[in-house]
Amino acid sequence: MTAARSRIEVAFRLAATIILGLAPAMAAAQEPVGSFELLGKRLTVGETIWVTDASGREVKGKLRALSSTFIVLDANGARREFPAAQVGRVDQPQRDSLRNGVLWGALAGFLGGAASCALNDQCVGDESGAGVTVVLALLGAGAGAGIGAAVDARIKGARLVVYRGAGARVSARLSLAPIVTPRTKGVRLSFSF
Repeated sequence: MTAARSRIEVAFRLAATIILGLAPAMAAAQEPVGSFELLGKRLTVGETIWVTDASGREVKGKLRALSSTFIVLDANGARREFPAAQVGRVDQPQRDSLRNGVLWGALAGFLGGAASCALNDQCVGDESGAGVTVVLALLGAGAGAGIGAAVDARIKGARLVVYRGAGARVSARLSLAPIVTPRTKGVRLSFSF
């Protein structure tokens, strides 16, 4: 059983190294622009966006026109024009490719397949066991990639701030909630901005 345990340790160390190496790249996001001139490079006419004016009112609509001095939306069939000085924030739907879901799913499936074989005594100790480990790891990677793509395709609704005006209000919220069950005691911490 020590050979199986050492295989699992190696697999988990490899997974941790890969995850820690990829995390900064996945967390990187584009900063919001501060001028309408640059906003034109981030938005395309016809896409759905949210405009929050200086008083905090939010309007969702399709972008019809954008210049260095104003933005025009079609919101529920009505034309809404916002002068640049009155726009506090502009959001757009966050575009997310299925690639990261496929990659994370494949990694989890690969490690799960390899770990399941490492825990099975029949896979440990001979040359055929290495082949079985590879086959199970690859099958796990394929299944995980499919599951990861399906999960990633279902995630919708996230928005990305693409413009923040100089006078825009930035709000942050911190909440703590106790978690008390017969088996678990703890605190849920949530921070949003």
